[in-house]
Amino acid sequence: MAGLDKIIKHIEDDAAAVALAILTDAQSKAEEIVSAAKEQAQKKCEEIQKKTEADVDMTLNKAESAALLQERKLILNAKQELINEVIEHAKTSLTQLPEEDYFSIIKKMIKKYALPKKGEIIFSHADKNRLPANLESELSSILSDIQGAELLISNETRKLDGGFILVYGDIEENCSFEALFMAAKESLQDKVYKFLFE
Repeated sequence: MAGLDKIIKHIEDDAAAVALAILTDAQSKAEEIVSAAKEQAQKKCEEIQKKTEADVDMTLNKAESAALLQERKLILNAKQELINEVIEHAKTSLTQLPEEDYFSIIKKMIKKYALPKKGEIIFSHADKNRLPANLESELSSILSDIQGAELLISNETRKLDGGFILVYGDIEENCSFEALFMAAKESLQDKVYKFLFE
């Protein structure tokens, strides 16, 4: 029986050696797999981190661009408001001039806008009531350089903010301050912009 015990012992030893070899191999492979998984996880983490950083940079750049655009819009709006205020103030200040200065401007405007034909000039109710006494007689000398130009002061009044309306039959030339400022709006805005901001 001693021989049988030896055989069994030999089989057990061989089995133990094989089991140990399998176990060692399995542990080695498991370590390789874990190491490869760690390496892959590390690469994945680095990729995710790079993508996240890129996304964050892109989001920050977009936010910064949007903020700069918003800032430019606000500045532009503020400049436009300031320009409009300056123009409105200029228009209002014309109507608040002393009578002599106001009608001096009116006379220059009549000379500039009158046509070489017969017509009428219509003022606002307020201006009609404060017309210089000699304005009607002055009209012929104001218009002396324009051949055929003749204007009479109309009995009619209009709702105007200053200035006047020239009437030649069915044709009316609106020379109110409001109309003149509107017609010159872009040019005035450019001039005020250059004056204020350049």
